[in-house]
Amino acid sequence: MGAQTNRSYHRASAWARSWRRAVFARPALISLLTLLPAVALAAGDEGDADASADPITQFARVIRWSGVLTSLVVVFFAWLGLRFINELVEQLSEQFANYRLVLHKSATFVQFVVYVGTGVVVVFLSFRLDEAVLALIGGTMAVSIGFAVKDVVASFIAGIMIMLDRPFQVGDRVSFGGEYGDITAIGLRSVRMQTLDDNTVTIPNNKFLNEITSNGNYGALDMQVTMEFFIGVEQDVTAACQVITEAALSSRYVYLAKPVTVGVTQLLHENYVAVKLTLKAYVLDTPFEKPFATDIHLRVLNAFREHEIRPPAILYRSADGSAPAFAAPSR
Repeated sequence: MGAQTNRSYHRASAWARSWRRAVFARPALISLLTLLPAVALAAGDEGDADASADPITQFARVIRWSGVLTSLVVVFFAWLGLRFINELVEQLSEQFANYRLVLHKSATFVQFVVYVGTGVVVVFLSFRLDEAVLALIGGTMAVSIGFAVKDVVASFIAGIMIMLDRPFQVGDRVSFGGEYGDITAIGLRSVRMQTLDDNTVTIPNNKFLNEITSNGNYGALDMQVTMEFFIGVEQDVTAACQVITEAALSSRYVYLAKPVTVGVTQLLHENYVAVKLTLKAYVLDTPFEKPFATDIHLRVLNAFREHEIRPPAILYRSADGSAPAFAAPSR
């Protein structure tokens, strides 16, 4: 009798380890852990249960063993389905670039539905949810979530708020917490960002509730790019503005449906009096931001050299108010 009890105990322990690995395979299934206290208490309320019974034995009484394997199959097919959806979206995004943002947003919504649906199905297949269990689950869910998975639940709620409030979407170029890059995934627990240095940054969802997020394109393909150029105060500012504007308009990355502007500001930096020229133009798509900036800077630097437009330099003026050492360019 003792040997049979030990074998039952080891089988239950092995199943529990396998169940934990399957549960933690997806963040959405972590909420199943909140059922453990209720299951143990419900087992103790059964008429044929001994008050001093082994907790593993009590736990095994409310398990629907015939549904455990089915639950594992459901989890496996849900995982396969999510992988298929992600690969399909990536392929369709490459073929239909104009619909890339819509495809990613649709895939994110489908992932939420699969996560929640899989968790509910696994619970109903794996446990005998009689009245006692359901009553105790209702009383212990809040306590278990509050103390055991409060950070996960906070991130889950924050993820829903992100989906509803939409401070950013998949495909947006975002600056957050010192990181700058494209949002590649919005999950139940975290958001993944691909930086311009090709690093994947994972940010918990609840971080976005209390910190400022800067969104470069906010759901659109095009995005404004700002570039600054500095010339001396004695240089031809009008010609410099024309050079910068022509460089932007002739770039293959510029989005001509939106305006190209050049702002002029005079500033003092250390011992230099300079004129700052700020170009604001829109790029066709966010991945072209850096190639666009490189193209514009090369064009402008070459044009400045041809037109003899020089960078800032120190100007010396005599005490009697005579002209500075640098003469104005000939017209």
